Amino acid sequence: MTSTEIRRFHIDVPQADLDDLRDRLRRTRWSGEIPGAGWSRGVPVDYLKGLADHWANGYDWRAAEAKLNELPQFTTEVDGQTIHFAHVRSDDADALPLLLLHDWPGSFTQFTEVVEPLSKEFHLVIASTPGVGFGGPLTAPGWNTGKIASAFVEVMDRLGYDRYGVQGGGGGAWIAAEMGRQVPGRVVGIHLNGLVTFPSDDPADFAGLTGDEQERLARLQNFRDDMMGFNVIQSTRPQTLAYGLHDSPVGQLAWITEKFKEWTDAAAELPEDAVGRDNLLTNVSVYWFTGTAGSSANLYYEMAHDPAAWAPKERGTVPTAIALARTTDITVRRFAERDHNVTRWTEFERGGNFLSLEQPELLAGDVREFFSALR
Repeated sequence: MTSTEIRRFHIDVPQADLDDLRDRLRRTRWSGEIPGAGWSRGVPVDYLKGLADHWANGYDWRAAEAKLNELPQFTTEVDGQTIHFAHVRSDDADALPLLLLHDWPGSFTQFTEVVEPLSKEFHLVIASTPGVGFGGPLTAPGWNTGKIASAFVEVMDRLGYDRYGVQGGGGGAWIAAEMGRQVPGRVVGIHLNGLVTFPSDDPADFAGLTGDEQERLARLQNFRDDMMGFNVIQSTRPQTLAYGLHDSPVGQLAWITEKFKEWTDAAAELPEDAVGRDNLLTNVSVYWFTGTAGSSANLYYEMAHDPAAWAPKERGTVPTAIALARTTDITVRRFAERDHNVTRWTEFERGGNFLSLEQPELLAGDVREFFSALR
């Protein structure tokens, strides 16, 4: 394989790995819990036992694997790191290329529900974040947002796409915005959801906020105070965390499931109510079978230790659409407009950070309308 070669990729998890997963799940040493805690201290043990039992005895990885393999998949190497992506070409030869970028703890699997509606109008490139899933573990330090963005620019160049759009949610939104800053002449538009926005130190930032915006700021404060434990651990000691998640499928399951509970539609009682139980387990399975819990955590370390990540940036110039889920998101419009060239703003009544799984038709429709105006 040359350094720039693109080659086909097919998911084929060895049966021995499936057998090992089921064996580990059945031999789990379960922790106790404080009675009545519910979700306030993490994933409840009874709920997790039921989810793990379904993973071991009801969930069909081979069916999920076959569905994923319906997507033409490829790998290439950039700066010594394997980059994995699906490439679904539209029947319309003149369709606009569109790069789709996922968030942690998601994976490229979270876009399966939007492939059909979007591939009618776009050549889709559905990328795995380096170090997550079938891109394999990270091979070197330094894979911060800027480097990941430049790697995806290189991938799009190798595919022969000179002009394209980018859609990203959560952490994928940060990468998408960075691509727009790096190559504004090539990125025709950026569509973002689950965008995290922060106020500055200027008290004027808080003047005249609407009731909805004040609620989103309160969610941001709750996010910082009550939900950032995962960030602190992954940003400081990802290697220590990796041992537990890499060795215990229930540990990996709990670590990801908690975030799907917290970051999906607030109206959903359980995470599978928002994204479906099997969709959740397919995503967790990708992390487990590829052994990328540790390298995905290292991405947080890289960002926390990257001075450029937190340095002031010039306002983006590429036309940008923001899709916001009213029940869950923390995006404040004036903060988004301060940092991005926002030309479209859409608020959905339902949904959360994983809109491509939670509200695929709504997300696909908003993406189509945004880019149709640009073309």
